[in-house]
Amino acid sequence: MPDKPLLAVILVAIWAHAALAAAAPSPTLPAAGSSRPRLLVLTDIGGDPDDQQSMVRLMHYANEFEIEGLIASAAGTPGELKQRKTNPQLIRDIVEAYGRVRPNLVRHAAGFPPAEELLAKVRAGNPDRGRDAVGAGKDTDGSRWIVQSIDKPDPRPLNIAIWGGQTDLAQALWRVRQDRGVEGLRAFVAKFRVYDIDDQDGIADWMWKEFPGMFYVLGKAAGGRDKREGAFRGMYLGGDESLVSREWMETHVRQKHGPLGAIYPPKTWTAPNPHSAIKEGDTPSWFFFLPNGVGDPEHPEWGGWGGRYEVAASDEAGGRLFRDARDTVGTVTDARASVWRWREAYQADFAARLEWDVADGFAKANHAPAAVLNGDASRGAVRMRVRGGNSVTLDAAGSRDPDGNKLAAKWWVYREAGTYGGDVALDGEGMRATFVAPAVARPQTIHVILELRDDGSPGLFAFRRAVITVEP
Repeated sequence: MPDKPLLAVILVAIWAHAALAAAAPSPTLPAAGSSRPRLLVLTDIGGDPDDQQSMVRLMHYANEFEIEGLIASAAGTPGELKQRKTNPQLIRDIVEAYGRVRPNLVRHAAGFPPAEELLAKVRAGNPDRGRDAVGAGKDTDGSRWIVQSIDKPDPRPLNIAIWGGQTDLAQALWRVRQDRGVEGLRAFVAKFRVYDIDDQDGIADWMWKEFPGMFYVLGKAAGGRDKREGAFRGMYLGGDESLVSREWMETHVRQKHGPLGAIYPPKTWTAPNPHSAIKEGDTPSWFFFLPNGVGDPEHPEWGGWGGRYEVAASDEAGGRLFRDARDTVGTVTDARASVWRWREAYQADFAARLEWDVADGFAKANHAPAAVLNGDASRGAVRMRVRGGNSVTLDAAGSRDPDGNKLAAKWWVYREAGTYGGDVALDGEGMRATFVAPAVARPQTIHVILELRDDGSPGLFAFRRAVITVEP
């Protein structure tokens, strides 16, 4: 038998190992790694409180991204506030609240970064906005941080979500062209993608022409339409609006869900939505980059939680500009439907993560299932090529729920995402689906979505996409 000092060391080691095991997330959940998408946010936080709402939600998904920057741009929309300012402290307040619940979050999923790491990436941008705020002497901590982040030697693109104005990004582009010339700018713009909410500073067209080669998604209602018809407004307008009601918000977010839920602002400017509660008009910008098995930022035309978008313009430098596309859900056809069609799933997922804030053990909350499609356990699309007239089989065998809940499968054709315009007789029963590929005169694509739902509380979803190319 070991002597007492040695025995004490052994007992301490055993206790430490047990403590670490208790704090670690379930081994059934994969740890997030370097394959996570990189994300940088510019936010006009300090005007309509919906930016704070979106930031609270983003903190609950901090494990799904490698967050590179949180930049406070000019606060509010043009003319909304009496004074010109930025509000980085509002970002810090939310990150600090995240830090207080992080010890619980890491019990439920791997990859949540320390709050200190995120706080070090908070920057202030330009309190002025627009074309006149871009040029010599206009560099800011925010614009310099954008350049530094894009310049990182990383093969992954930097995904830039613009919740407010684009002025600091425009300044970063101006600075790079000034310092590196046209060829240097060309190499620079190839390293990032942009999702811009509503062209708030009114310089999207100028930027697109002035700095060619960008991958640029502009979420904004088409010319002549009411501004509230923009796809991103499907976050809170259209569909089942009870899921963005005051009652839902108080029950699932603000009350009894810890300090991060409590800091979620209770009132926003959401007209014509009658609730004036959940808005989060900026959340679709980062939903667009979220790796959840359904969307793919390389393919805005495929659609996902952040909406669906189609090419509106391209340039000689290889840039592409995407604008809102319209989905049909039931009897409704509009751009907002491309976002609200996923609302039940994204609200349930948010509610579950709020439970993680206060659940002190993995077994005390629900976690999303993991969908496997034709043996592929990744989150990417499964691609297939078939001849017209051949049978196609899709199989969700191997899908699992980390909590041991029962899974129900639903299969459906995302018609707008594919190029084939006809009907597909999809026979989806349980965990398998089949159909006969139609006869085609030229190659056409059909997108089939696997939607898994568990029977936990709340019921959580997992998605996978199959892209079937049908050849003559």
